[in-house]
Amino acid sequence: MALTMQAQRLTAGQTSRTPVRAAHVRRGAVTVRASAATDPMGFKLMRSGIKQASKETILTPRFYTTDFEEMAELVNPANIPQQQQEELEAYLREMKTDYNQRHFVRNEKFKEAAEKLSGPTRKIFVEFLERSCTAEFSGFLLFKELARRLRDVNPTVAEIFQMMSRDEARHAGFINKAMSDFNLALDLGFLTKNRTYTFFKPKYILYTVYLSEKIGYWRYITIYRNLQRNPECQFYPLFEYFEAWCQDECRHGDFLAALLKSKPELLQGPIAKLWTRFFCLTVYITMYLNDHQRSAFYEALGLNTTQFCRHVIIETNNTSKRIFPEVPTVDSPVFWDLMDKMVSVNNQMAAIDNGTSSTPALLQPLAKVALMERLGSLVLRVMLMTPIEAGSYDFENPAELVY
Repeated sequence: MALTMQAQRLTAGQTSRTPVRAAHVRRGAVTVRASAATDPMGFKLMRSGIKQASKETILTPRFYTTDFEEMAELVNPANIPQQQQEELEAYLREMKTDYNQRHFVRNEKFKEAAEKLSGPTRKIFVEFLERSCTAEFSGFLLFKELARRLRDVNPTVAEIFQMMSRDEARHAGFINKAMSDFNLALDLGFLTKNRTYTFFKPKYILYTVYLSEKIGYWRYITIYRNLQRNPECQFYPLFEYFEAWCQDECRHGDFLAALLKSKPELLQGPIAKLWTRFFCLTVYITMYLNDHQRSAFYEALGLNTTQFCRHVIIETNNTSKRIFPEVPTVDSPVFWDLMDKMVSVNNQMAAIDNGTSSTPALLQPLAKVALMERLGSLVLRVMLMTPIEAGSYDFENPAELVY
C-alpha cells in the first residue's frame, strides 16, 4: 500500500511527525545517524546486513495516521445503512477465508536467482524491493491501528482491518526476506519508531487507500501477465507470486469501496467530486513520475515504462469509475502530453539533486525553483481538465437506468 504525492502538500495542515499510537508522539525532524559503511552495491548500511532507509521525499512511500475518533464516528453502525453493514459482514467472511495463507512459501530458486543477478539490474531491483516493503509495511501499521481503535465501535470493520494488516504484514515480510537474498534487509522496528508520519483526515485515508490498493492490483497483475508471455525476462521468482498476491490488493480495495458506499456523502455532491478527482490524479502523477525515474527496472522485465504506466492508470481509472462520482479524463492525448512534460521536468530536477545536471552549480537553486513552478503549472493544467462523470449505480435512481 502506498499513498500520494500532491495530496501530502495540498491537504492543508495534514503533515506531522506523529506515529500512529498517541503514546509515541514525536515532533520535529527525525535524524537517522547511519554508519559510514556501504555494501558492495553502494547502499549505506545502519549496521551489517541492515540497509539504511532511503531518504524520504515527496515521491517515496510514507507512513500515515489519522483522526481515529472521527474514523470511529464514520464507521459507527448507527450511521451505516443495514444493507451496507450486511455487505461489510460478507467481506469479513471472505477475508477470514485467507486464500493466500499458504501462498507465500519460498523455495531454493530465490537465492539462486539473486546470486545470478548482477550489475545495475541487481541494484535497481533491490531499490524496488525496499520501496515495496516500505509501502506494504506502512499499510500494516495503519490497518493494525485502525483495527485496535475501532474494535469497540464496529467489530466487523475492525476485524476486516485486522485481516488487512495480516495480509500487508505477510507481504512486507516476504519482500524483506527477498532482500536478504541480496545480503540486505530493512529494520522495520526502527522504521516504525523513526519514520515521519503524515496525517490524513479519515475520508482522505479511504479515498487514497482505495486507489492505492486498486492501482497495486493493476501493477502486479500487469507485470505477472507480461512475464507469463515473456518468461525469459523473469529474473527473480518473486514475480511468480504476483497473480495470487494481487488478489489481496483487490479484496482490500473492494472492502474500502463498500465502506465508502456506506457513507453516501463521500461519493455524492460537488465536494466529493472534487476530492475523488484530486486523489485520482495525485496517485496517477506520483506513479508516473516515480516509474519513469526507474525505467531500467521495467525494461529489465521486458516492459516499456510509458506503456506500462498508461495501461495501469487507464485500468485503475476504469475501476474507479464504478465507485467515484468523477474521475480524470485519462483517454485524452492532452492528458498524456502533460504527463510526459511532467516527467521531463521531474527528471531535470532529479539531475540537479543527484549532481548530473549540466546547469552551472551557482544557477542550480534558481533553476530548480523555475522547474518546480513549471511542474506545478502542469499539475494545475491536468487538474483543470474536464473530468468524466461516473459513480456507483447504488446511488442512481433505478428508473433512470437503461440496460
